[in-house]
Formats: sequence, C-alpha cells, structure tokens
Amino acid sequence: MSNSPYQVPGEMREFAEKSVDQARKAFEGFMGAAQKAAGQAEGTTSSLQANAKTVTEKAMTYAQDNVSAAFDLAQKLVKAKDFSEVLALQSEFAKTQMAAIQTQAKELGEAVQKSMKAK
Repeated sequence: MSNSPYQVPGEMREFAEKSVDQARKAFEGFMGAAQKAAGQAEGTTSSLQANAKTVTEKAMTYAQDNVSAAFDLAQKLVKAKDFSEVLALQSEFAKTQMAAIQTQAKELGEAVQKSMKAK
C-alpha cells in the first residue's frame, strides 16, 4: 500500500467503473434511438432538407463524440493511482476537448452556411 493521500477502496472503484459503464450503455441507447428518429423524420429529399439533415447528423455526431470522450475520461479517472495522475488526465482531456470543440464549431458553421445558401 502506498503512502499517497489519494486512495480509493477497491469496492468503491469497482462501483464507479460499473456506474460509468452503465451510463455509457444508457447514452448509447439514447443516441441510437435519436438517430433512428432523425432518420425517420427525413420526409422528402429536397436540397434544403438534405442540408438540414447533414447539419443535424454532424451535431449529433459531435455530441456523441464529446459525451464518449467524457465517459472515457471518467473510466480513466476511476483507475487513477494518485492525485497527480487525476490532474494530468483532466488537463489532457481539457486540451483535447478544446481542440475538438474548435474543429466542430468550424465544421458545423460551414455546414449551416452551406444549408442557408441552398435556400
């Protein structure tokens, strides 16, 4: 046993891991249902609707990617050995997410502009 002040009992770590897994599965079920509903709402295939569908799909993909990244972080955090590892994981997550959000915002903005030009 190390002298680190940051120690999580095995039972608590196991519970946290199971909770993260259950939350991830619930989210995946929700996203599957949302994607199915979006596909069914397609209707006619005019240019405007096709572009709106593209924007919606991009937004849903980005949301799914971001939540998935948060679940990945949560799984890493419950396995962290000490507080410095927690800080390192959080710092890396923040950097990665900021870059992802900037890219997502740019791509989503371009898709919206394209959709508006198709009117």
